Amino acid sequence: YQDGQFVGDTRKGGPCNFETYSFTPHCNGTHTECIGHITDERISILSSLKEEMIPSTLISVTPRSTDENYIPNLNTEDLVITKEDLELHLKDINSKFLKGLIIRTLPNYKSKKSRDYMKKTPSFFSIDAMEYIVSLGVEHLLVDTPSVDRLLDEGNLSSHNIFWETKGKEFNSKTQNKTITEMIFASEEIKDGNYLLNLQIPAFVSDAAPSRPILYKINDL
Repeated sequence: YQDGQFVGDTRKGGPCNFETYSFTPHCNGTHTECIGHITDERISILSSLKEEMIPSTLISVTPRSTDENYIPNLNTEDLVITKEDLELHLKDINSKFLKGLIIRTLPNYKSKKSRDYMKKTPSFFSIDAMEYIVSLGVEHLLVDTPSVDRLLDEGNLSSHNIFWETKGKEFNSKTQNKTITEMIFASEEIKDGNYLLNLQIPAFVSDAAPSRPILYKINDL
């Protein structure tokens, strides 16, 4: 930062380090977003995320080609998180631990943390998969992909709209407290299972904010 004779860098003779950051939460790392991401009404993540400790389940799935539904139609190269695979992993999970759902995609390369996701289309959710997630009562969804939708989807945002039960950019007060967290990274040391999720965000009055999900292992409530 520089203003007149003031330089915010001790290496350049300034009295202190005074740095300026410019970023877009949706594009620059792990972030949590609220319904305001897709509605005309300006809703902030600060007003939406109210819970501090969320009973959650972590599962690992392998995205694949599928004949499940998506809008626009799937391409042959699309790798999708499917309802079929989610059912397989979640059928025996105690519903108490489905308030939050954390999905790790396989293979779980560390390059996820610094990858240029525009070079190759990352995986996303089929419509069937997202409808299934909603039917389970999941309120906080965390994924290690840049978006629950295909990055270039003609502006449909099908999975976002299904999750928040919205149409035509209209606000739905019944789902205001639901959140989606994208671009997480769950290392191999963190095993599939039940956790308490502490979803930490700064007090941003914005539809999304950088976030720091922390998991605490738990066996039962």
